[in-house]
Amino acid sequence: MQMKRKSVEEIRILFTGVGRRVELMQAFRSAARVLNRKLKIYGADMTETAPALAFCDCVEKVCAMRDPDYIPQLLGICRNNRIDAVIPTIDTDLQVLADHKSAFNDVGSHVLISAPEMVRICRDKNCTSRFFLDCGLRAPVPVNDCAEYDGPYPAFIKPKDGSSSIDAYKADSAEELAFYAAKIGDYIIQPFISGTEYTVDVFCDFDGNVVSIVPRERIAVRAGEVLKTRIRMDKTIIREIENLVARFKPCGPLTVQLIRDGKSGVDYYIEINPRFGGGAPLSMKAGARSAEAVLRLLSGETVAGISPDSVADAAVYSRFDQSVSVHAGAFSRLRGVVFDLDDTLYSEKQYVLSGFQAVAEYLGSPEYTKKLWGYFEAGKRAFDALLAEIGRRDEIEKCLKVYREHSPRISLYKGIPELLEAIRRANVKVGIITDGRVVGQNAKIESLGLSPLADDIIITDELGGVNFRKPNDISFRIMQTRWQIPFEEMVYIADNPEKDFQAPRQLGMRTILFHNGDGLYYSRHRGTPLCDGIVNDVNEMRGQLRAMIGE
Repeated sequence: MQMKRKSVEEIRILFTGVGRRVELMQAFRSAARVLNRKLKIYGADMTETAPALAFCDCVEKVCAMRDPDYIPQLLGICRNNRIDAVIPTIDTDLQVLADHKSAFNDVGSHVLISAPEMVRICRDKNCTSRFFLDCGLRAPVPVNDCAEYDGPYPAFIKPKDGSSSIDAYKADSAEELAFYAAKIGDYIIQPFISGTEYTVDVFCDFDGNVVSIVPRERIAVRAGEVLKTRIRMDKTIIREIENLVARFKPCGPLTVQLIRDGKSGVDYYIEINPRFGGGAPLSMKAGARSAEAVLRLLSGETVAGISPDSVADAAVYSRFDQSVSVHAGAFSRLRGVVFDLDDTLYSEKQYVLSGFQAVAEYLGSPEYTKKLWGYFEAGKRAFDALLAEIGRRDEIEKCLKVYREHSPRISLYKGIPELLEAIRRANVKVGIITDGRVVGQNAKIESLGLSPLADDIIITDELGGVNFRKPNDISFRIMQTRWQIPFEEMVYIADNPEKDFQAPRQLGMRTILFHNGDGLYYSRHRGTPLCDGIVNDVNEMRGQLRAMIGE
């Protein structure tokens, strides 16, 4: 299914059940940087404490996956935010999304999930084993009643529709098998196969054509998740997986598990999951590039298969745990306060109006200011609309130059100068981190008289262009390095929850949303912002900072 080339600049992806899938979020973020694509990541989860949410641009709290409202909630998120793709991350989400794939297509969202009948095969281990056999592969034949299992031992028992090695046990005797059977309930039993375990990360285009196949040896595993893995571009495994894929026709990712018998060297296939596995980002690091493939497919491009020779065979990856603050709790004393600029320290609408006045003056009529503002409030491209109306379309670049380089007539919000002075009197650092064109941001800073009120001001574009804008974290790291203050003793105050808080939260900073009713982003944001506090005006901001500083 060739997608139409996406006409907008930004790709929007909703990951469901994000949980701990931090590496997957990072892999897609890295892919967007490599391809120079603008990507917005939405994360959906039942809880606001899921660590991967801190690595998303937007957070959506949803009900349980088995709740009747789950699909309507996801469809609403997709419709309201113009989501391009939905990517599930856990097994319990797969069947319900596959069954409703057409409903998501109707709202313009493509679900990276295989056909419903194929997902059902994966979710029932009896069907999975039969499918492997139908593909000409070897698989342990399951038994569904421990009374009918007559060996050999040890045996392996697990839930018929389980995942992540939950309630999966090795039984050395009939007595142990009966005990585990009573505990699990709906189970399957297979002969226990001893040997080398492999996970194979597969990615196909939306029509089931192979893009990459990367086998990985599972060196160390904890609770079903790989801790240490070695890339093994084994030709036998790759050939066997190609046969499987030809029958399965996956849409997007597929994760297959097998065990190579330690005595016979025969491969026994045991499980399929039609999603990105927890270790899939490791295959991407080795050269699979499947996150890049997703972004290219969503842009309407054709993606060719990756040669096995381009994957780093024998590379070893070892994973580790890392914490991220999802709730700040009791504050340690604050030593640094960093502010956003636009709509946090002054009204950006004031700047827009000032720019419109400068352009109207250039065009020769102050009446044009009102027209430009009207187009702006209507959500139109104000300069294009006005110049079309007055027959001067060829002057668009000149108008933009006048707007961007004018000396703005703007002022700080009431109470901001006093607040900044009070913070510094308390021996707390004051900083500003702002995105935007360097000339325009410097003009704002000069007009507002901010230089004497702040210890450090960073314009992210000045560091190296638009790629250094938030949510890139480099500006925050620079500020922290200059100040030599732990991130945990710094707070960032900003107005745009979709991009401002991702980097500081990942670094361990505290965050406060200025829910500015006057701001450009006030009406755009939906859902619960992932931050440590929300203030609605400068007085509330002052109160929260006093509590953090310990005054």
